[in-house]
Amino acid sequence: MPREYDRRNLDFILKEVFNYGQLCNYPRYADYTPDMFDMVLDSSEQIAERHLRPHFVDADRKQAELIDGTVQVHHSVEAYVKEMGDSGMIGATFSYEKGGQQLPSIVGGAHEFIRGAANNSIVMFTGLSNGAAHLIASFGSEELKQAYVPNMLSGKWTGTMCLTEPQAGSSLNDVMTTAKDLGNGSYAIKGQKIFISGGDNHFSENIIHLVLARLEGAPKGTKGISLFVVPKRRQENGQWVSNQVLSMGLYHKMGQKATPALHLSFGDQGDSIGYLVGEPNKGLMYMFQMMNEARLGVGMGGAYIASAAYHFSKQYASERSQGRKLTNKDPETPPTLIQNHPDVQRMLYYQKSIVEGAMGLLFQCFLWEDLSKCLEGDAQLEAQILLDLMTPVAKTYPAEQGFLAVNQGLQVLGGYGYTEDFPLEQMSRDARIMSIYEGTTGIHGLTLLGRGIPSAQGKAVQALVKLIQADIQKGMSLDKTKPYAEMLANELASLNQVTMHKLSKSAQPDVFLADSTLYMDLFGLIVVAWQWLKQGNVAAEALANNSGEQAFYQDKIHTMKFFYHYEVPKALGLTKRLLDDEILTIFE
Repeated sequence: MPREYDRRNLDFILKEVFNYGQLCNYPRYADYTPDMFDMVLDSSEQIAERHLRPHFVDADRKQAELIDGTVQVHHSVEAYVKEMGDSGMIGATFSYEKGGQQLPSIVGGAHEFIRGAANNSIVMFTGLSNGAAHLIASFGSEELKQAYVPNMLSGKWTGTMCLTEPQAGSSLNDVMTTAKDLGNGSYAIKGQKIFISGGDNHFSENIIHLVLARLEGAPKGTKGISLFVVPKRRQENGQWVSNQVLSMGLYHKMGQKATPALHLSFGDQGDSIGYLVGEPNKGLMYMFQMMNEARLGVGMGGAYIASAAYHFSKQYASERSQGRKLTNKDPETPPTLIQNHPDVQRMLYYQKSIVEGAMGLLFQCFLWEDLSKCLEGDAQLEAQILLDLMTPVAKTYPAEQGFLAVNQGLQVLGGYGYTEDFPLEQMSRDARIMSIYEGTTGIHGLTLLGRGIPSAQGKAVQALVKLIQADIQKGMSLDKTKPYAEMLANELASLNQVTMHKLSKSAQPDVFLADSTLYMDLFGLIVVAWQWLKQGNVAAEALANNSGEQAFYQDKIHTMKFFYHYEVPKALGLTKRLLDDEILTIFE
């Protein structure tokens, strides 16, 4: 099986498009050099080769089992978590004060991309521990920080997030899990949570659950939700005892089978003791930090699974012979490689354009996250509001389009793609969850149009448009990108027209938000077109300067052209749909 990602392309995006080495000039990252970033990414490849790549298929076939109340996960998971803990990579992007290495998020994201492309399911364990530990480190008391964060970052303990309940689904207004104040700084937690990824395993000394629950007398709705640390085991009289967090059952998932999803019960057979994080009734605000961080990770998941599928289907197309070129009518000639068929070429370019465009969007967001920690004043605020605006897009576009890209890869393999003999069927199953994790696509469409676009008096959108226009102006000065800069300028104007039309209906929520998912589709398409122009501009300059690697840069130009001629025209139909309110009467 070929490598699941292209390191040269990853370096191109990180170094030539975003110049992530610039971060070393800021005091926060002054302890690093660009060469050290390379070493970090090299270490990710070593982890992938030792603990992830060899178990991609086996961990899917031998999925977790619930045996005598404990979940037995694939044997490779324990070694992977230990290696990540020993190397300090679970919390590497945390600040020094929070126990991390203060590594830039863009570097941490690239490290995850390499690992996830090798085995998307197993990497979830450390991603969940990272998010849970960071939340405790950010909002917990000093006592909670000392008690939990070090062991979570070392890999001795793992972590989860527990939001969803059987009766509530994604509606957190309807959370019913309760927390009773015991008067000694602890709380008795009672309720059930479902779809808890990594909710149990056989190897962790402890599992730290972050649980949303309601205190007695708390306000109804999301304003009455608090956040609690609820460990699987707690200390009592100097001994570790069960905290009555019970695994009620495993969900038999379509994909991502190395990471179990649990139905957990708290307090049904004795007290499940929890400890309040931060202030009462602010739990959802705290949890959203973890959720937003996880949303970028989910978007990354869509991109790196699609990357793995692309590279395998590309190799398959270069080895599989079938049929003859359309210009060849002689049946006596040998079959040609399928990579020579125009429709296979189209499918391969489609995959490549989605993967590399999504990577641009994701690493753009990681760079904003880093800059929000380095800059001051208005510049810092701008980086933060851009990140907030684009997080739902960076989750949704790679998740939705990555799944479609994987399926195009499966189509390249034809009937073989539908069999377990090749990895595309597993990748297709694994990728499907990404548009559901951390909020469905519909929820993120509502978030983008209902909250993101109007927020901060539209300042985030204005800042984004300013950045896009700067790249359009640059593209206009380069022969190879000028036509595409002009196309993007036109599409940006159309997007503005659609946005203003939707905002004019904001007094009618049923009309304003009815097609928010389609608005997300349009918005995501345009911002990825922007990312392709950014990459095209860099490639065009490199070609003009004869800087070497002509084939690589020319392929970037070809892929940019493909995206603009095959994907961008889809904006026309979306724009027409979103400007038409007549059909919405059928929803009444």
